[in-house]
Amino acid sequence: MNTISALEIKRRGISIVDSQIECGPVHVIRNNRPQYVVMTEKRYQEMMDEMNDAWELRVKASLEEVAAGLVQKGNADQLIREIFPTD
Repeated sequence: MNTISALEIKRRGISIVDSQIECGPVHVIRNNRPQYVVMTEKRYQEMMDEMNDAWELRVKASLEEVAAGLVQKGNADQLIREIFPTD
């Protein structure tokens, strides 16, 4: 993991991140814990595109399940009775 302390950034400025970000996202450590992640705008956009693509695939799969009749409608009480039958 590519890390740098928040104190180091405070002392040396954000330019210290520039040299490390070439190797990937930089995790900023504050109070001995990873607190922030700094990445390039390009990587951020790629990550957001990947997330949106995954979301679209999940929605498409759900719609296909509904169209195929694989989804049952009901309410919470019915589901609880199915999971925990009282018989």
